[in-house]
Parts: sequence; C-alpha cells; structure tokens
Amino acid sequence: MASDNLLNLERVSKSYGVRPLLADVSLGVLAGERIGIVGRNGDGKTTLLEVMTAREEPDEGRVSRRRGLHTGYLHQGDELDEGATVREVVLGGRADHEWAADSRTREVVEVLLAGVSLDRLVQGLSGGERRRCALAALLLDEHDLLVLDEPTNHLDVEAVAWLAAHLARRSSALVVVTHDRWFLDEVCQWTWEVHDGVIDVYEGGYAAFVLAKAERSRQAASAEQRRQNLVRKELAWLRRGAPARTSKPKFRIDAATVLIEDEPPPRDTLALQRFAAQRLGKDVIDVEDVDLARGEKQLLRGATWRIGPGERIGVVGVNGAGKTSVLHLIAGSLAPQQGTVRHGRTVSLQHLTQHVDDLPAADRVLDTIEATARVTKTADGEITASAMLERFGFTGDKLTARIGDLSGGERRRFQLLRLLLSEPNVLLLDEPTNDLDIETLNVVEDFLDGWPGTLVVVSHDRYFLERVTDNVHALMGDGSIALLPRGVEEYLERRAADVRRESAAASALASAGAPVRALGGAEERVVRKNLERLERRLEKLTVQEAALSAELAAFAEANPDDYTGLGAINRRQQQVAAEKDAVEEEWLEAAEALG
Repeated sequence: MASDNLLNLERVSKSYGVRPLLADVSLGVLAGERIGIVGRNGDGKTTLLEVMTAREEPDEGRVSRRRGLHTGYLHQGDELDEGATVREVVLGGRADHEWAADSRTREVVEVLLAGVSLDRLVQGLSGGERRRCALAALLLDEHDLLVLDEPTNHLDVEAVAWLAAHLARRSSALVVVTHDRWFLDEVCQWTWEVHDGVIDVYEGGYAAFVLAKAERSRQAASAEQRRQNLVRKELAWLRRGAPARTSKPKFRIDAATVLIEDEPPPRDTLALQRFAAQRLGKDVIDVEDVDLARGEKQLLRGATWRIGPGERIGVVGVNGAGKTSVLHLIAGSLAPQQGTVRHGRTVSLQHLTQHVDDLPAADRVLDTIEATARVTKTADGEITASAMLERFGFTGDKLTARIGDLSGGERRRFQLLRLLLSEPNVLLLDEPTNDLDIETLNVVEDFLDGWPGTLVVVSHDRYFLERVTDNVHALMGDGSIALLPRGVEEYLERRAADVRRESAAASALASAGAPVRALGGAEERVVRKNLERLERRLEKLTVQEAALSAELAAFAEANPDDYTGLGAINRRQQQVAAEKDAVEEEWLEAAEALG
C-alpha cells in the first residue's frame, strides 16, 4: 500500500567527476523492510545512503519521503560534541538510576558502551569508542527508518550477534551497508547490489544473493569464468555450512543443489596439512606456561598452547580481552612476563597488523610487489605477481599508482597481498576484513583455500572466521585460551552463561546484604574521582536551591497574586530538588562501593 512507502528514489543519477555512481536508479523502502546493501569499495554504496538521507542532492531525478518521516543515520564520521561527556551525548545527561531502570536502555549501554566510562569526555575517546557512542545514541531513539553505514565496525563477535538480534526485534525499517556477510543473513530480507551505476535487487540475505548471482551467471553463460567459479565456490561453502543459512532465504533448494553438485569442498584440509608439514616440520609455535599482562590487566595466566603445521585457527574474545596482544606474543614482538614462546627452526612468519601506515607512500604498486616476489607458490601451483595484483583488484592505472594515493580499502588489500607474496609458512591476521568489500573478501578466501601453512586469525567477522579456519579458540577473560569444538556459537553460549552467573551472583550478594567486594587500585581511583565530581555537583545544586527559595519568597512578597510566575519558580525549584536527590543517591552508591 502507498501508506507503507517510506522513501522513493525516482530515476536518480549522481556522479563524482566523470564517473557515474548512480545512473537512472528507481527503488523504494517500505515500512518495516530490512535491506542490506553490498558492492565493491568506491561503487557508490555510501553515496546512495547520502542521497537517501538528503545529505547529498541527486544530479538528476527525485527523492520523495513520507511526510513526518523520522530517519536515523549512522554515517562514517560522527557529530558528537567534543566538550560533552558520554552520558550527555548518549543518554541526554540522565543519572544512572534513571536510564538503568529502562531495560532497553540498560541493554544498549551495557553492550555498546562496555568499558567506556559515562563521565569521560568525548574528546578523549578512541575512534572505536566514538563509533559505539554514536550507534548507542541512535538506537536509543525511535525512528521510522534506520540507515546504518558499516555498523559492525569496532564491534566484537558478541556485540555483532547482539546488534543483529536487536535490529531484528525493532519495528523500524532498516537500510544497512555492511561487508559482514553473517550479519546480512541474520538481519536482512532484501539485498541491493550497487555496481556500475545500477542497483540489482535480490530477495533474501547474503545466501540468497549468492545463489541468485550464480544462477544469473550460469543462465547468461558469462565470459567471466573466474568470477563464476568464485561465486560457485562461495555457494558451495554456504550449502555445506550451518543449515540455518539456507533455510531462511526463499529460493529453490533443488536449483542450488544442481548448481553445486560437482563442486568440491572449498579446500582439501588433509592435503594442505601434509604440504604444510613438509614446509614446517612437526614443531611450529609452542606457548608454554605463559603469563601476559597489559598494565594491571592479566590477559594470560599459566597458558599453554601448541600450534601445529597447517592448523587454521580463529581467535575470539570481547574487546580488551587481549587478542591483538596474543598475536604479538605469538609473533615474538611482545615478551611474556613469565613462560616461553618457541618457534620451530623453519618458521617464516608474517603478521598483518591493524595499522596500514607502515607502507612506503611514495613507491608504486607494481614496482613494490615485483620487488617482493615475481612468483609465489600455492598448493595449486605458481602464481605471478601481476596475476595476483589482478585478482586483488589492481588493474589499469592502479598498477602505477603511488601507494600513498590508494584508498583505505586499497591500502589494506595491498598490505595483505605483499605479505602473501613473501611466501610465509605462518600467517597471523589481525582483523584482516577491515575496509575490504565482499568481492575482495571472496578473493582472499579463495587464495587462502590453497595456501599451505599455519593460519591464526583474529576477526569480528564471523562469516570470515568460519570460512577460512577449522577451529576456534577463545580468550574467556580468566587467563586461559580455550578450544571451542562448536566454534563461535559455543563462544556466544558460554559468554551468555557467564553474564547470567555474574548477574545472579550480584543479585544474591545484594539480597543477602553481603559486603561489596574490595576495589582494585584503578577502580578505587575512578570511584574517588566520581565522588569528588558528585560532591561538587551537590554544592552547586544546594546553592541553586537556596537561591530559588530566596527568589520565590521575594516574588511572593512583591507579586502575591501572580500564580503563573510563582508556579514557574516552584517548578524550577522542584527540578533542582529532584536532581539533587538523584545526585545524592548516586553519591551514596559510590560511597558504599568504597566501603
């Protein structure tokens, strides 16, 4: 029905320079629809969102919106007030007892702002913390339409799973740009692919998108055989994975089965392990009885971990659990406080960090790659540097471009490609999917399918983890590294059980009147600082309360019949009194925590 239509694009075109990003596009968003947008970096996904939310005007065509449409937009930057506190920008300054009384608000704050003090200034936050604050503030408001540009960036696996469930429960319509394929499948009912100025519409999430794309390619007998093979391989992985992936989208299962009936598994794990053992020998990396701390936080305690030839390991854990530190420990760039980390004699290790500022900005793409290696070996044979560059999307003038002129996604691709061409037999990847589009991720996964070595991956991208690794280990926060036979799903179940136990224990202590646990040094400093802030606020409120009492008395004497004026002063006095009560309650809680 027309009344269900929230937004329409009618023959919209938008170009930057001579390149058309949107060409004669017509589509719409209905109330309650959940739409995922995919496409290569630079093909116009963010531009589409900017046009939809009226931040950019189309060059041609028309964008119409339902009267009174309330739209929330999470864009790549943020508009947070630098001088405000997290409490002010996310919660409108509400005291803890006010927002915590609302279960929906409490859930958003506990998940997205975990580890972020509500009284910190925005100015001192990291990029990831600012991003989570902007997302939390958006989710705490009510919208007819939510438009999200890469909402899973800076979220761990657990938070991504929570966000998917949260968005699925909301009644508002959703348009989301993301490279997180698991998230697309969990949340979206439709997929829009932006490419070459047009938008193709597919029903269903990522699995349905892959099937429809493969089917269209087969029917059209496309000349892009390489691309077809990647899509078919991706589909084979989806069909062999968890049944939930392909049970939800509405497509014909028999069509998928026919399409992939002769498709082998994505990789021959046993053959790769045999090949890796020949290159690496029996001993690869041994972590023995290791203690590792960062500041006052104990990351590992007496941990032992043996990583063998050809193993493909995913590492998960909450933000701050120490995943990046553990990779540095394995790489040898971070020494343990106790215990040993030994590398086998034949280990040739490369470590992809999260930083891309170590690249030679003035050098050219092709020259740098050929200086690294002209040919690299995989289990399937040799691949030339130029062929690898083409597979990773570097063609035409990109081959002679300066590395410093590449976009963030292109620099990330280049960084990974250079590491792979150096022929390591042990590869550590720290959030390798950052800034990579889905098409590039397919290429990386395809290459790793034939890469014979030991792989350790830290990633919040659940799909990528399940796609390229064979087992998952977790940092559970107790100083150990636990092997999880059922992978990410088991990790989420364990985390949920831990949260329930902690909540039950806290409730039991409160009901029994048990003493509050002793605070650590850092925690005590934070509480004392908060007490001082609350005391200053109480002093100001006491002065305001006294001033208003005096004002009310003077006004009543001068204007005894002005009930409107008297009522206004009285309301202000009540507001100050209510705020003073809330601050006093917060002060008492902080004082009790100190004992």
